[in-house]
Amino acid sequence: MIRVLHIVGQMDRAGAETMLMNLYRNIDRTQVQFDFIKFTTQQGDYDDEIQELGGRIFPILAENPIERMFKLTSFLKQHSEYRIVHAHMLLSNAFHLLAAKRAGIQHRISHSHNTSNGKFGVLAFLYEKFAVYLNKRLSTKKIACGKEAAEYLFGTTENVWLLNNAIDLKLYRQIAEKNKNYWKSIKHDIQGLKIIQVGRLSEVKNHRFSLEIARKLKEQDISFTFLIVGQGPLENPIRQMIQDYTLDKNVYLLGIRDDIPNLMAGADVMLMPSLHEGFPVVLVESQAIGLKSIISSKISKEVDLGVNLIDFKDLNNIEGWIKAFEYINPVSNQFGSDIEVLAKRGFDIKQKSVELLALYNNMDSISNDIN
Repeated sequence: MIRVLHIVGQMDRAGAETMLMNLYRNIDRTQVQFDFIKFTTQQGDYDDEIQELGGRIFPILAENPIERMFKLTSFLKQHSEYRIVHAHMLLSNAFHLLAAKRAGIQHRISHSHNTSNGKFGVLAFLYEKFAVYLNKRLSTKKIACGKEAAEYLFGTTENVWLLNNAIDLKLYRQIAEKNKNYWKSIKHDIQGLKIIQVGRLSEVKNHRFSLEIARKLKEQDISFTFLIVGQGPLENPIRQMIQDYTLDKNVYLLGIRDDIPNLMAGADVMLMPSLHEGFPVVLVESQAIGLKSIISSKISKEVDLGVNLIDFKDLNNIEGWIKAFEYINPVSNQFGSDIEVLAKRGFDIKQKSVELLALYNNMDSISNDIN
């Protein structure tokens, strides 16, 4: 059996981690197993499931990226069962690939899940250029969730495998058909338009903008219930903003949930005013569900999968966002009717898991031939 070592920060319910778990659940685990390096001792949202699926999790603690690199090198030298290292931490992949090369790992995969690291300034610019250079030089296989994510981390789409953030499309069709009234099972006082936002409570997800929208909807006497799903460092400021805008009867923070597809199936519209994104899994999920999404024009146009459910809006024109709500019809969800379109576009997790397994098998056979 092949054991692939995935390098992640922590296996929480975030975009890249959720995509990785989708692949792990569906790949043939009689042929390949996933193990994980994380850089914390905290329990990850997916840790228990990983262990149930047969995976192992190894924490590495370090004060800085250089120390982390040396510790990862030492770990890999002690674990000769790993011939493939698959790194998922964007610019930081450079250090992990260098560790793998120093340890003699032949197959080093750098996987880009985003289009920006969200940092600015001269030092950030220089670090970005350095990391992009190392990622190009040290990776033996380049993977990205989309064209813009490839161009960001590798400077090109040439020789980059675009591995779509695929999902179980048949499952999402079933969820779409059964959960239109799902919100009533979690709150009895649902009113008006049902709005949802899914994502980590962090600066890049731009929840402040969403709450400005909510305040204007309330000022215009538009009835709505807004559910915010996720957790993160900005939870307290967001709660304070909800109180300051007297939105406590309209906006609710749900924290981490394991029923996000059901919540989306019960919603009328999803908001995503992000400052930047790669190719969010949640937008694949929403389109499979049949849910209309109003999203930032900062997000790559490639997230629109051609099923007429994505509405791009400029963050400098909040009135344009408000106007878009006039065209939301609560009974217009497509209930997964465009699943076939998404499958043809390459977003079926079953097929992508087969393709990833083929990649790993090919790498392993090369290693066997050399040995």
